[in-house]
Amino acid sequence: MDAKDILGLPKNSFPAAQEKKPRPPKDSQRKPDGVSREVYALTGGMAPLMPSIEVSHLKKRPNSEKEKITWQWLSFTSSARTDNLQLYHWVRVVNGVPPTGDYSFAKYNKSVDILRYTDEEYEKHLIDPMWTKEETDQLFDLCERFDLRFIVIADRFPSSRSVEELKSRYYSVNRALLIARAPSPSDVSGHPLVKEPYNMVHEIERKRALSAVLSQTKQQERRDAEILAEAKRIMESRMASKSAEDAEMPVNPTGNETEKATAPAESVSPSTNIHPSSSTAAPATATTESASTPASLRMLRVYLRTHVLDQMVQAASSTAGLRTIKRVDQTLQDLGVHVKPKVPTKAVCAEHLELRKEILTLLNLQKQLQNKEAEASANRDSSYAEAPSTPKRSYRADVDRPFVPDSVGFGGERAAKRDHKRKAPGRFIDAPPSPPQSKRPRKLKASD
Repeated sequence: MDAKDILGLPKNSFPAAQEKKPRPPKDSQRKPDGVSREVYALTGGMAPLMPSIEVSHLKKRPNSEKEKITWQWLSFTSSARTDNLQLYHWVRVVNGVPPTGDYSFAKYNKSVDILRYTDEEYEKHLIDPMWTKEETDQLFDLCERFDLRFIVIADRFPSSRSVEELKSRYYSVNRALLIARAPSPSDVSGHPLVKEPYNMVHEIERKRALSAVLSQTKQQERRDAEILAEAKRIMESRMASKSAEDAEMPVNPTGNETEKATAPAESVSPSTNIHPSSSTAAPATATTESASTPASLRMLRVYLRTHVLDQMVQAASSTAGLRTIKRVDQTLQDLGVHVKPKVPTKAVCAEHLELRKEILTLLNLQKQLQNKEAEASANRDSSYAEAPSTPKRSYRADVDRPFVPDSVGFGGERAAKRDHKRKAPGRFIDAPPSPPQSKRPRKLKASD
């Protein structure tokens, strides 16, 4: 008895599932020629990583049946030579036809263009007490012959001249000829020989220093490395101590450090020259500057990559409001001045802060002027209101005519009209005008 008998299932309930499906026949892959068995087993017939080259792209084999190739001992001439020397070499000949044309290596014959001078030019521009004309001629002949290889030229030169002396004479002559033959000096100002003349003293010193470096021993190199490391350590310790001193230095909240920074010793603005007793103010300025500027900045003489300029600007604008600061920035933009200097050196920062102070002073003066004008206008209006606005007038008993003031001025016209509305024609000619009433006067009857 098994599980099927217990569950009451037929024994052959799934005949199709029990049958194994036949596996498809594998395609027999043949190992390609030229591939080892180990490589083929690793790759498994996969496509190569690098693209394969078609056979048609390869160079075709020469058809030996059509072409007959031989090597022959033939003569040749080279255009690089001026003596028409005829030499021989082996040449590949196809079908009995020898190659024609110039020598294949003649294209590599490159020569340097050497300037030549006349006797008149030499007498006028090229005379040097240390050189004779014969030596200069020999130098230029050797430079043309050996293509400015000054080591070879110094070896072949008749007199004992160093390589630096030969270079100096050659380049100085070329420079003088370029300047003399040019229509104007500005035409050759960009030429390398004119722009950067050869410096014989610098070249000798450079070679001496290079020779000293190359001739150092291992012990000298280690000692130099130790000295450099010690100097770096000392510089780092000094910078750390200076930064600690700057952090401990108290900040003056009264905003005087703006005045200290705006009057440095090396760049005093023109506005500071008008103050009296400048001799007594100079030490105080130097003292305040040294107290406000950090020691590291005094050493570097630059405010670059620091927030010191922002601190000084905030101190200068501490008494002004936000709107005033925005007006100062707007004025700087109107003047074409950057809000923050692009090169914030000590002198530039001092002038920038001085300009900000002057703009603040200008805005304060404009504000005071507006206040004074408003005050004067208010005083003028109050004086017109306090002045008597109803002039004397006389009426006739039989004529009722409107009131016309003797003089109409600023501020009095409205008062005259108000009095004319409120007043009725008087009954008596000499009666003084009655004060203005709060109620409207009654109308006159015909009996009156």
